[in-house]
Amino acid sequence: MNGGDTAELPIFTRRRLIQTAFLVVALLVGIYFLFPKLVGLGNALGKLDDADPIWIGVAIGFNVVAFATYIALFKAVVGGDALRLTWLETYEINMAGLAATLLFSAAGAGGIVLTWWALRKAGMRRHEVARRMVAFLTLHYAFYPLALIVFGILLRTGVVNGKASVELTIVPAAVAGVLLVLGLLLALVPADLGPRVSRFVHGERGREIARQVAKVPATFAEGFRFALGLFAHPSQGGLAVLGAAGFWAANIGILWASFHAFGLHVPLAVVVQGFFLGMVANLIPFAPAGVGAVDAGMIGAFVLFGIPETTVFPAILIYRLIAFWMPIPFGVAAFFQLRKRVQHWETEGLPIDRRATIKSKVLEPSKPSLDSERT
Repeated sequence: MNGGDTAELPIFTRRRLIQTAFLVVALLVGIYFLFPKLVGLGNALGKLDDADPIWIGVAIGFNVVAFATYIALFKAVVGGDALRLTWLETYEINMAGLAATLLFSAAGAGGIVLTWWALRKAGMRRHEVARRMVAFLTLHYAFYPLALIVFGILLRTGVVNGKASVELTIVPAAVAGVLLVLGLLLALVPADLGPRVSRFVHGERGREIARQVAKVPATFAEGFRFALGLFAHPSQGGLAVLGAAGFWAANIGILWASFHAFGLHVPLAVVVQGFFLGMVANLIPFAPAGVGAVDAGMIGAFVLFGIPETTVFPAILIYRLIAFWMPIPFGVAAFFQLRKRVQHWETEGLPIDRRATIKSKVLEPSKPSLDSERT
């Protein structure tokens, strides 16, 4: 395989690490130390000593479940019939992606880049990687808008306990509904969109440009259809669906336990709604992996829900320490293990037979382009 045609591996450069560390420290100091004093909360983090160690242990247990289900989701969607990765290889790719996420901003872009690189090194064609990754991300984030819709309506209608203001319930539910509809509409884009569009373009160069541009929505549509197909085929998609749902449920469990560590019993629907509203800040492109932005977003969301500020600050800090910071050392170790794994693949043979036909009840085998055949 021509390594020059694959994505380059994100490198942990000294400059990037220093820049990231400086930005992370500045954001955390501002949010957890300076801001509480400015708004008159004093040393809000002084309550960290009051945290119940039993509930901290429960939160750590939920974190183990979160990453186990995330790895299961990845193996079911990206591996399975297409790429026979072992569980250890799957662990290394996903945990290394976690470490890369810290170095790149905007909703885990670093993890996506590293995962793309690993799958290409494993021998998977670009088009196959693209649609599998779209399916993986679709399933992974599908429960996000669904939760905002379901719990937003339940809170607003009073079926469950919790503050039910329109801006915290109906507005997020409406935005999530629009995003779901757009995703479903995109799934209707045909796989042969390029050839169809090129018929209406004059000139060979223009037709080629049209075909290349049309590949993007067509590939996204294939990935969306694959994700939807997994719901219809429990024998093949059951592990993927359970993995996606389990990941979010376990993360919410970490936050729920973090509140209980300080003796605060927040209604479960409020925990779910506040969690997902706060996670929207993960899209801010300037903070590595949402560091600072997600913290502030969650704090703001729960304060709006009426949770005491003096408890919100330490509870969110505990959540972020367990859910985000605790796995980072394992991710860095997995990153270096993965580099050795890739070297092993290149010398001992790839984990995928590039000549084999993918047999799947969910996803029909694609016809690789001449470009993908060469790679």
